[in-house]
Amino acid sequence: MQLFYNPRLDNSASQFVFSPEESNHIIKVLRKKEDDILLITNGKGYMFEAKIILANAKKCKAQITSTTKKHRKMYWFHLVVAPTKSNDRFEWFLEKATEIGVDEITPIICDNSERKIIKPERMEKVLQSAMKQSLQAYLPKLNPAVSYKEFMGNSREGLLFIAHCDEEEKLELKRRVAPDKDVTVLIGPEGDFSRKEIESAYENGYLPVSLGRNRLRTETAAIVACTTVNLINNG
Repeated sequence: MQLFYNPRLDNSASQFVFSPEESNHIIKVLRKKEDDILLITNGKGYMFEAKIILANAKKCKAQITSTTKKHRKMYWFHLVVAPTKSNDRFEWFLEKATEIGVDEITPIICDNSERKIIKPERMEKVLQSAMKQSLQAYLPKLNPAVSYKEFMGNSREGLLFIAHCDEEEKLELKRRVAPDKDVTVLIGPEGDFSRKEIESAYENGYLPVSLGRNRLRTETAAIVACTTVNLINNG
């Protein structure tokens, strides 16, 4: 069943009207009719089943027939990733990380970042689409892009890791992660973190980790980190 997204819904709602764009998609593209059942999430953990009561391509109206609250997993996973030079590659990362299971994403601007301006509206749409495609009830939290210095100025709790390419002793991420523990992982830009940034991370409690023997692209490294944390918690 296809999943729809409506952030305005809450567990007290009984009826609602889709936007003109969604109404057209439901009636004209999907060819849904009155009494057909739709599945909707508000991205905050609730799943709603709703019956179409007005099959209008400009104003599709639905009646909620059941509401289910999906429980969150025991841990919170925060990926802090430098935007890639190619928008397409960063959007690919957003899509796949959402499908695999990430809770929070912060784009971070580093000393070696080649891209320092991002379009949050486009990124939000990618996250929403991936959430719907993978039938999830929670939309990942997307934070505004911040400088590395600004990010380090805020304290974090849980397990804190930085994945970098400098030659030094590092344990693999899979040996550092523990089940049901909140995790934050920093992933740098194509030119990696600067030594100054690495030292700043250490001073703020971040531990160095390896994501494998091979040098990875930024978006690949982020997906490896996401997959590792997911497997440790669901293996």
